Amino acid sequence: FSYSFSGWMKGFLDAQFQQLQLLQDESNPDFVAEVVSLFFEDSERLLSDLTFALEQQSVDFKKVDAHVHQLKGSSSSIGAQRVKNDCIAFRSFCEEQNIEGCQRCLQQVKQDYCLVKSKLEALIRLEQQIVAAGGSIPMEELSF
Repeated sequence: FSYSFSGWMKGFLDAQFQQLQLLQDESNPDFVAEVVSLFFEDSERLLSDLTFALEQQSVDFKKVDAHVHQLKGSSSSIGAQRVKNDCIAFRSFCEEQNIEGCQRCLQQVKQDYCLVKSKLEALIRLEQQIVAAGGSIPMEELSF
């Protein structure tokens, strides 16, 4: 019973998310939920900053690239694979100073972020329901 990587999560989260799950234990039962919550806060702030930066008369591509770089980092750290890949494409449009390409990438990032957010929220709810019902979250054993 490995719910985190069943069909509905494939392509959205990579093995990095599983690593986060392995860090959660009885002494820190809300670890994943807290990390996910911080990811949501950071991402929403960065998406707002990116939207604002790309609406300016004179776009500061260095600033846009810095925001995209931050978003790529936080997506990577949580395992949000699609968002991370979108950011890689986004950064190449920043390098080219291609405003249309940047705007297209921003829409794609927003779309993939919304998808991964809804899936993560559902996963956190599922974990909380399992724990509330007295169950435990199955984790793969770490082998050293």
